[in-house]
Amino acid sequence: MRDEFWRIGEEYTTRPARKVPVLPRTNLLLLCATIVTTTIVGTFWAGVDLTAHPLQIYRGFLFSLPLLTILGVHEMGHYLTSRRWGVRATLPYFIPAPSLIGTFGAVIKMKSPMPNKRALVEIGAAGPIAGFVVAVIASIIGLKMSEVVPVSEVKAGISLGEPLIFSIICRVALGQLHSGYQVVLHPIASAGWLGFFVTALNLLPIGQLDGGHITYALFGRKHILIGRLTLLALLALGIASRWLGWFVFAVFVRLLLGMKHPPPVDPYTPLDERGRKIGWFALLLFVLSFTPLPFRGGF
Repeated sequence: MRDEFWRIGEEYTTRPARKVPVLPRTNLLLLCATIVTTTIVGTFWAGVDLTAHPLQIYRGFLFSLPLLTILGVHEMGHYLTSRRWGVRATLPYFIPAPSLIGTFGAVIKMKSPMPNKRALVEIGAAGPIAGFVVAVIASIIGLKMSEVVPVSEVKAGISLGEPLIFSIICRVALGQLHSGYQVVLHPIASAGWLGFFVTALNLLPIGQLDGGHITYALFGRKHILIGRLTLLALLALGIASRWLGWFVFAVFVRLLLGMKHPPPVDPYTPLDERGRKIGWFALLLFVLSFTPLPFRGGF
C-alpha cells in the first residue's frame, strides 16, 4: 500500500493511505428517514393538503431534495477539508425531526483534534461556504419559478424574513415588486431560503459552532467574550421580535455546545493571511445570510 504524507504544523508524518469509506448503515438509515420526513413536510411548502391528496406526496421532493442537497454539501465541505488536513471525521449524520422543515440538520463528528488555527478556520468555513453556494443556486432557480401575486390573493401562512442575500437574489430574479404585490415562494426557493438560515445559524460566533471555530482562529481567547455577547444578542432579539426560536437556540447552544472552544494541537502559531481572508469571508456570509426575525405568522 502506498503512503501519503500529512502536514501537521511544521512536522511531517507518514500514514497509510486510506480507502474512500463506504456509507455506514446508520448514516444511510438516517438519510432515508430524513428524506421521508422532509418530503412529507415538503408537501406543506408546496401547498398540498396531503390528507386530501396523498398521491401528491411526490411534490414534496421539490422541497426535500434541494434542502438535503444544501445540508449534505455543507457537511461534505467539512468532511473533505478535514480529510485534507488529516483530521479524522465521520460522514454526515442527517437528523430527521417532526419540525417545520422535517429535520434538525446534519452533523459530522470530529474524531481527532485540529492541528492548528489554519486547519481550524478552513474546516470551519468550508461547510458554510459550500452550502451557501448551493443555496444561492437553489434560490435563483426557485425564485424564477415563484409567483408574484396581489397581497389580497395571498393565503394565510408563514411569512419569511428576508436576509440581505435573498433580497438581492429576489431583486435580480424578479425585478422590483410593485406596491401591493407579494412573492409566493416555490418550494425550491423555500429550500434555498432555509439554506441561508442554516448557514447563519452555523456561523454564529459561539462555542464549537462553525462560527466559533472561525472566531477562535481569528481572535484567540477573545472568542469567549464574543460568544457571550452573541448569546446576549440572541436573547435580546428574542425579546424584541417575540420569536421563541432565538430563546430555544440560545439555550441549546449554551447547554449542549458550551461557550469555550478547545485549542488546536498548535495554539501558538498565528493565523496566516490566507486563513484570515477565509475567516473574514465566512463572517461576511453570516452577515448576508442572517435575518433577525426569520418566521412570522405560524412559527
